[in-house]
Amino acid sequence: MTTVLLAPDKFKGSLSAAGVAAALARGIADGAPDWVCVHAPIADGGDGTVDAAVASGWERVQVGTTGPTGAPHTTSYARGGATAVVELASAVGLELLPGGVPDALGATTFGLGSVIRHALEHGAEDIVLGLGGSASTDGGAGMLQALGVTITDRAGEPVRPGGTALLHAAHADLSGLIPEARAARFTLACDVDNPLLGPAGAAAVYGPQKGASASQVTLLDGALRTWADVVAEATGTDLRGTPGAGAAGGTGFGAMAVLGAAARPGVDIVLELADFARKVAAADLVVTGEGSLDEQSLHGKAPVGVASAARAAGVPVIAVAGRSALSAEQVRAAGFQRALTLSDIEPDPARSIANAADLLRRVGRTIAEGGVTA
Repeated sequence: MTTVLLAPDKFKGSLSAAGVAAALARGIADGAPDWVCVHAPIADGGDGTVDAAVASGWERVQVGTTGPTGAPHTTSYARGGATAVVELASAVGLELLPGGVPDALGATTFGLGSVIRHALEHGAEDIVLGLGGSASTDGGAGMLQALGVTITDRAGEPVRPGGTALLHAAHADLSGLIPEARAARFTLACDVDNPLLGPAGAAAVYGPQKGASASQVTLLDGALRTWADVVAEATGTDLRGTPGAGAAGGTGFGAMAVLGAAARPGVDIVLELADFARKVAAADLVVTGEGSLDEQSLHGKAPVGVASAARAAGVPVIAVAGRSALSAEQVRAAGFQRALTLSDIEPDPARSIANAADLLRRVGRTIAEGGVTA
């Protein structure tokens, strides 16, 4: 009996990771009805991280919060024992901007802090925080405000939400930080090593992706500099230059400096949440993938992390993607036996995206008909 472990990431704009796995499984059943498919959808710490945990048996907890501009919405986190997996993207991510209109200067992480607070106040002692897809550049200030930190200006008035509001920050009172946050352990699923400030910092590198103009990037970098000074005075430690501090608009900085968070590669965390080591030990073949295999995939993206873990266990790995910009040599060097793409079946990108489920089913059948080779 052949066992196939299906561990894809999402095909962004088309199918969730679970949807990709399901489509591949249907195709494998078409071509090899006696094969057993084990579903283990994964992510790299960004959107889809909570879904990956839930797919592995964690409990989904629904909670009301506010998005990056303060609009109320419902999201969820995953809970397993005393650990909670919270995802920035599903709380205050870019896709939650009303009408898709950026708010580079005013977007906040307050809603993320509200989700974390709910998890902590309902028994979580370990928080795994997936960073990615952020709409804001507020240094994690909003998140900390939701957890009880008070940020005031020189007149002692509360600083309003948003990145540029931090230009007026003069003091951070950490005494109101809820006891549960003080006692908890925080781990950041983080795949970037940007510092908080400067040309490689949160505003300069990621601000334009959030709609910031050149002048607004300068403004945001100045606001984050002020925020870093305030936090250093409040904590006695200056972490602005720490790798990963610039992650998610500086949310990494706020979490590290005030919550004592430690950063780890996102895919490593997700593979642990999915109990990947146990599942791959029982597999004859692993199929992973994402919407686009390219140079970025080689630097910490989920499929390469899956390939590394699978190959270490001696299990062959096939990559499936919407498209691939990697050479055959790069595919093999990344640990994949081969890469199969939807673009080989349907060259038109719009039709490929629209018909991804059917195309993936055809790819699944191709995999089954090709058999398993080391």
